[in-house]
Amino acid sequence: MPMDMDRLAAIQAELDYHFGQPAYLARALTHSSYANEHELALESNERLEFLGDAVLELAISECLFQRFPMAHEGQLTRIRSRLVKEKTLAQRARDLGLDRLILLGRGEESQGGRDRDSVLADALEALLGAVFLDGGYLAAREFVSRTFQDLLPETADLPKVKDYKTRLQEITQQRFKIRPIYAQLGTSGPDHARIYEVEVRLPEGASFAATGASLKRAEQNAARLAIEHLGED
Repeated sequence: MPMDMDRLAAIQAELDYHFGQPAYLARALTHSSYANEHELALESNERLEFLGDAVLELAISECLFQRFPMAHEGQLTRIRSRLVKEKTLAQRARDLGLDRLILLGRGEESQGGRDRDSVLADALEALLGAVFLDGGYLAAREFVSRTFQDLLPETADLPKVKDYKTRLQEITQQRFKIRPIYAQLGTSGPDHARIYEVEVRLPEGASFAATGASLKRAEQNAARLAIEHLGED
C-alpha cells in the first residue's frame, strides 16, 4: 500500500471514522494516475467510486425520505440532485481535507488535479464506497448523515431553478417590444458528452454566447449573461 499505517491512522482521525480494514481507505485515496505510475492499476479508487456513487444516492434518498415525510417525489428529487451534484461533493471533499490527502500522479498533480471538482467528487464517492465495504450500509449511512447534515434544507419547499429565457423575453418585450433571437453556433465533444454553443442577440445589438450540455441549457446560460448585461439580475 502507498500509505504507511501512521498516515492512515491520522486520516481516520480527521474523518471521524476508523476502518477495520485500512486498505480500503488507502485505495479510496489512490487516484488512477498515481496507481498507473506505480503499477497499482487494480488498486485505484475507480471501482470504489462506482460503488460509492450508488451508496450515496441511496443514503441521501433515505435521509430525505425520513426527514420530509410530507414531501412529494419531485421535491425529494430536486433536493437530492443539489446534494449529490459534482460541485457540492467536491466542496465536501475539501471540507474533509481530501484535496490534501489524495494520491495523484505527477501529471495530474501538475495540471491542477488536486483542486479539480471531478477528481475530488470521485474521491468522496470512493471514500463512501470504502466505508460501505468496511462497515456496511449502516456505517455508510451514518457517514453520509454526518457529512451532509449542515447542507440539508429546513423544508422541502425549494425554489425552482430560474427560467432565464422567460425572464429575458419579459425584459426585452417591456423595453424594446421585441423578443431576443437565439442562434446555435456549433457543437463539440463526443456523442456521449456533447457541448452546445448558443448565441442570444438583443434588440439593442448586443450579443452573448454560452455553452451547455444541452441546447436548452446553453440557451439558458446565454440568457443569464444577457440579463446581467441589462442590469436586471
